[in-house]
Order: sequence, then C-alpha cells, then structure tokens
Amino acid sequence: MHLRRSTSLAAAALTAGLLTGGVPGQALAAAAPTATPLPLSTVADVVSAGDRVFVSGGRSATDVVVTSAAGAVVGTLSDLPGPTDLLLSADRRTLYVALPTANAIAAFDTGSLVESARYDTGAGECPSSLALTGRYLWFGYGCDQWGGNIGRIDLGRQPARLSTGVASEDFYNAPLLAAASQNRSVLLAGQASLSPASVYAYGISTAGALTLLRTNQFSAVGSNLRDIALDPTGATLYTAAGSPPLVQAFPFADITSPTATYATGPYPRAVEVSRTGTQIAAGADAAYDPDVFLFSVDGTELARYELGDELTAGGLAWSPNGARVYAVTSDWTGARPATLHVLPVPAA
Repeated sequence: MHLRRSTSLAAAALTAGLLTGGVPGQALAAAAPTATPLPLSTVADVVSAGDRVFVSGGRSATDVVVTSAAGAVVGTLSDLPGPTDLLLSADRRTLYVALPTANAIAAFDTGSLVESARYDTGAGECPSSLALTGRYLWFGYGCDQWGGNIGRIDLGRQPARLSTGVASEDFYNAPLLAAASQNRSVLLAGQASLSPASVYAYGISTAGALTLLRTNQFSAVGSNLRDIALDPTGATLYTAAGSPPLVQAFPFADITSPTATYATGPYPRAVEVSRTGTQIAAGADAAYDPDVFLFSVDGTELARYELGDELTAGGLAWSPNGARVYAVTSDWTGARPATLHVLPVPAA
C-alpha cells in the first residue's frame, strides 16, 4: 500500500484543474473542471447519456446516482443490490446496470428513471461487465477463480432469451467486455487480475455465436489489466494495465505490437474512446500527477487534469458530443465521499 495525497474534498473541488498538453501551443484553454461530492462512499462506473450522467456505487452499495450534464445531483436509482458496470443503449434511452450480488441485470428508462426490465442471469453468476451489439446484450460473469465466462441475452426475442458459457475459453474471473458502436460483428474480452494479461478478439455471427479470432502474444498487453476499449469501427483496441506505464493501442486484426501508445505515467487505470473515435481519454494512479489525459489517436497529448483522489478503474466516460469527459474518484481511506469530476475538453 502506498501513501495517497490527503487533499481535502473542498480543496480538490477548488484546485482540480486543466494543464495544457506536452506539445507547445497544442492545447487551448478551457473552462475549469468541477468536482461534485456524491452520496456514495465508493464508485464503480460512470456513463453519460448527454443531459444526464449515471454513477454506480459498486458491490457494497445499493444506489446509482443521477446527475445533470454539469454534475449536479438530480436523483438516485435506489435499492439495487451491488450496482457495478453501467451501459447505455445506442439511442441512450435505456441504462443497463450489472447487479453481480443479485445475479441479474436491470434496465432503466433514462428519461423517467423507471426500471423497465430485470434479467436473471441464471448460471451466469456475478455478472460484472456489460457490452451491447444490436439485439445482443453481453455480460462477463464469474464469482470464483477460473469460473469466468461470457453470457448473452437476446433482446430481440420476447421474452428475452438467456445463454451462458458462450465463450470457448474460461476466464480467471468475470472478463472485461467492450463492443464497437458502429460494428455489431465484433466483441473484445479482457482477462483481468493476471500477469501477464490477455485480451480476446471475437467475431459475432448473425445468430449471436462467438468465434475466437485471435488473442495477444504472451506479454504484449502487460500485466494486471484494468480497462479495455474499442474504437467505434472495431478496428482498434485499447488497453490500460498496471504495467507498462502507458495505455496501448493494437489493431483488432493483429494483437501483436501496439500501433500507438499514450503516456499516462505509472499504473494506468482507465481508457475511453470518444464517440467520433478521434480522441482518447486515459487515466492513471492518483498518486502520480496528473491523473487524466486527453490524446489524439496518434498519441499526441492534448490536455491533462489533476483530480486529487484515486481514479476508479474504468472510471472515465465521454459526453456524446465530446465536449466533456467525466471521471469518478474515491478516497481510498473512506474518509471522504466519492466524487464526480466534469472535465471540459479544450476546443481543437
């Protein structure tokens, strides 16, 4: 365990700021970031529907907090057993919430905030990560060591049809999942908690069957994988692992050598691709300054931000219009509430 900064929440809200990128004249000034305390002690994930932002509390919590686009708390989805991963439908009208302690996935209307469905994952116990490709809602599940796999819910059927164990590979625990918003024929899965780490590229048939296309060479991804992402077309995958001290981009068609790297400093924790696929948000351990970076796809740094507390693994989200990045942090000591940071993106 290493020593964390003891910046107070109030000070973090006042001093959290935007630092220009590493190329002189490359990054432009932007409005100051904001930091909003949340009625949560821990956080697991964040997504933006545009006018609303959703933040889940994690396995020990029961709430998903709802905020405005500017970060003001406006509501709560309550009485949820251990909400972790969050996922929005393509039209952003439905929010899916993984409930690993209940072996279920809940669906909410993002306008009314009313629960519209709850899907029992059956043998797919502890569903912890979510991805969506058209009619198929995918979930990575697993409670025990080497008990992880991928499940599928066919939303195109009434009632929805559940399938588990659809991957031919077993995972150490619930695999991380990522899908491409413009390509329904591919799915990415990440093997977390191992050294070296692995990612698996799958093809999806029209009937929803998964075919393993390839995996990375032995140590290409690094160790202790924390987050993965796909660009909108599914042509490039991104990894954030505890080692090496940078986020990496690989061709989905050949996971051997990175085509670009993004210098975050030690212990990357999160990576998220903008809706247009033109910018990358990446975050690293909060013990090292700064915490969140914006890059162009070629690796040029555009902006950097200091948060003040520990960035949650996978805790970054772009607004749909690309004007903001949202980051969630928590105090590892539990002395302060979790925080939602709204990071304005500098104009190009």
